Amino acid sequence: MAESNAVTNYDLIIIGGGPAGYTAAIRAAQLGLKTACVEKRKTLGGTCLNVGCIPSKAMLESSEHFHQAKTKFAKHGILVGDLRLDLEAMLKRKDGVVRQLTNGIVGLFKKHGIAYVLGHGKVVRVEGANKVVEVSGEGGTPTLISAPRILLATGSEPSELPFLKFDGKKIISSTEALELTKVPEHLIVVGGGVIGLEMGSVWSRLGAKVTVIEFQDRIVPGTDRQAGNELTKALVKQGFDFKLSHKCLGARPNGDRMVVEAEDMMNGNAKVSFEGDIVLVSTGRRPFTANLGLDKLGITTDKGGRIPINENFETTAPGVWAVGDIVDGPMLAHKAEEEGVAAVELMAGLPGHVNYEAIPNVVYTWPELATVGYTEEEVKASGTEYNVGVFPFMANGRAKTMDEVEGFVKIIAHKVTDKILGAHIVGPRASDLLTEIVSVIEFGGSSEDIARTCHAHPTLSETVKEAALSVDRRSRSI
Repeated sequence: MAESNAVTNYDLIIIGGGPAGYTAAIRAAQLGLKTACVEKRKTLGGTCLNVGCIPSKAMLESSEHFHQAKTKFAKHGILVGDLRLDLEAMLKRKDGVVRQLTNGIVGLFKKHGIAYVLGHGKVVRVEGANKVVEVSGEGGTPTLISAPRILLATGSEPSELPFLKFDGKKIISSTEALELTKVPEHLIVVGGGVIGLEMGSVWSRLGAKVTVIEFQDRIVPGTDRQAGNELTKALVKQGFDFKLSHKCLGARPNGDRMVVEAEDMMNGNAKVSFEGDIVLVSTGRRPFTANLGLDKLGITTDKGGRIPINENFETTAPGVWAVGDIVDGPMLAHKAEEEGVAAVELMAGLPGHVNYEAIPNVVYTWPELATVGYTEEEVKASGTEYNVGVFPFMANGRAKTMDEVEGFVKIIAHKVTDKILGAHIVGPRASDLLTEIVSVIEFGGSSEDIARTCHAHPTLSETVKEAALSVDRRSRSI
């Protein structure tokens, strides 16, 4: 295939149109940089918007409505009669939400004069300060563009286990889990992290039996153990069957079903098996750095496949930055967005900033689990003296009126300075409630700052105030 010799020049080329890439592109345009954003997917928004955060939340919201109608409406005096599921309509709504948001990003690109270049971007050569990127799509002649600055923001992809390879039908990733046209009778989830619990919640609410096989002795490893245990109890009540400390060995077909084989590590590695019709593998994601031309730039990834960067998001190659899932840190869309904006501001000579101690993390089950900062286990291991305040939703008036009383708010503060070190919420709208605490951490605030702040009554946010008061053992409700 012959390639065109014409090269279009820009001030900045961003490879990747996900949360980091498109957010960085908009900020770059605002700062006056002539910017091109290269994306190989036919729609902008990356994994998050197309097959991740947004469609999964759409399905979680719809399935929660169905579950509420089935289990809680009658208690509120609402009788629905013959409740039926229209899965086709639910999937159609999800696709509509995605379509509206991806189209919205295209509109923002046009508004800010950002060039949207469709295809796979790869650095093919360096010419002085400029890096030449070849963009190849489906057929046609590759496009050549160049710029003195390159921002790599190519995201990640589902990790495939060598003994449990995806086939897209019976052994699936989260992508296919969002497209199932029939509710599984028995969904076997390998991995008890965020993706497995969220997708498991969707199909459990819609009628599937859900078994979660987790290698560690707890779900959501890495979160505060007290909070994780509280979420476990809630999900067990909803019908989840957790097989903890189980090592998955593989799966084999049995007619039109699948048998997953594992070892029970708590019982002498006894061999056990589980039969279901769909196996969802959700054991994490890996950075996507394949075929980007990193060798042309002299960039070598670490053993985890990530690109090493300095405190300014610069790689070892001059004029090349990297952000998001391909660098160290949690693989979170909002973390990637913050890094993308900060990187662009720094390359423009402004003081870009990301506070990694104030990055929230949320599991969108119901109840939700939302965390920020350090876990109690981490604080204890560091030798730091601390106080803890915990307040249950059971004692909150608004939670009572909503009939959503599971969970608690937990705030960990330094014993001497009272600076907030971490917070962990299990409960209704935990993701929204956490933001207040994230803001206080960002400003270096204390539990006293929250305790002295007036909160509207009756609201769920009062649980945050009461937990802050509890740090000093002066909650008014318990």
